[in-house]
Amino acid sequence: MEGLDLKQMSAMVKLIAEEKDLPEDTVIGVIETAIAAAWRKDNGDREMNVRAELNTKTGDAKVFVSREVIEDGLAYNPATEIPESEAGGKKVGETVEEEHKVTSFGRVASMTAKQVVVQRLREAERDAVLALYEDRIGQIVNAVVSQVTPRIVRIDLGRASGIMPKSEQIEGEFYQVGSRIKVMIKNIERDERGAQLIFTRGSKEFIEELFRQEVPEIESGTVEIKAVAREAGRRTKIAVAATVPGIDPVGTFVGGRGVRVQAVMNEIGDREKIDIVNWSDNLSEYIREALSPAEITKVEVVEQKEGELEPGEKRGRAKVYVTAEQQKIAIGRAGQNVRLASELTNYDLDIVLAEAPKKKKRTNAEDALLSALEDSNEQE
Repeated sequence: MEGLDLKQMSAMVKLIAEEKDLPEDTVIGVIETAIAAAWRKDNGDREMNVRAELNTKTGDAKVFVSREVIEDGLAYNPATEIPESEAGGKKVGETVEEEHKVTSFGRVASMTAKQVVVQRLREAERDAVLALYEDRIGQIVNAVVSQVTPRIVRIDLGRASGIMPKSEQIEGEFYQVGSRIKVMIKNIERDERGAQLIFTRGSKEFIEELFRQEVPEIESGTVEIKAVAREAGRRTKIAVAATVPGIDPVGTFVGGRGVRVQAVMNEIGDREKIDIVNWSDNLSEYIREALSPAEITKVEVVEQKEGELEPGEKRGRAKVYVTAEQQKIAIGRAGQNVRLASELTNYDLDIVLAEAPKKKKRTNAEDALLSALEDSNEQE
């Protein structure tokens, strides 16, 4: 076989599998894909459905071309279809497979096969490495910045690498090639070009996981995180609750002298403020907490939805009454405080000015008493 020695490749299957840390079946599958591509290049049409079988003991190979049986008299594509009258008894909708023994390939087909082997082995090796991280999605790992561009930061874990898109970065954070940072494995993204790891530092899940590392009481179950709302690089609100009576959940998360919350802030940067508030199953109280540090006069729930919600849909709407002095605090700079509180509670929150209390009108008896006092003072 010109330019492509299948017997030699068959003998090397085990060696390649060990070197690439891949299953032997995966390596055989790669070689069979290459044989099918080479045969198609020499003998067929690129639309053909071709598969190959390799006998690793003998080094022999066969290819099978499959075509779908269609009705007689219809226009058809001979590369993928065959009329019923020529299908050897197969019925419409069934598949006919033609077997061909592989004997030799031309130079161009052999080059194609080699390219396919190299490319597919690289993809298989990468997929095998990524598979090791399937169970680590949501975990924080130590990594090294390998490349910085305006749109993405490339992250190296050593054996694997991936990207941190702009949307997953902390706003205003500076990344330098060679620097060590903590990132969360957010996902493994797959498309026609293959698969790659997606990392995040800007998500609310990253903040949540940082607190899990600092607050062992979460693992023991005495306190829990109920909700997180975040604008990375600016502000985060986190609602917490205790499952054991007598435990102060906010104090637990803050830590003695603020050591726990400070450890999280050291990781994300001092520019981002963190508000830790008490969660409550009383909606009015929860909304009051979520809008802190603003002081709320009254909360009026005007709409409440039952059942499952559509993605991004709020549970309801509430009017929040505040004094004129507290209005700016409740809304926050550029609406940030009310926006995060709305995300935290999953309610649309309308900030409304409370009416100033009216001065109590004096009664006739009060007027008479004051007049008597004034007369008494004048006589003295």
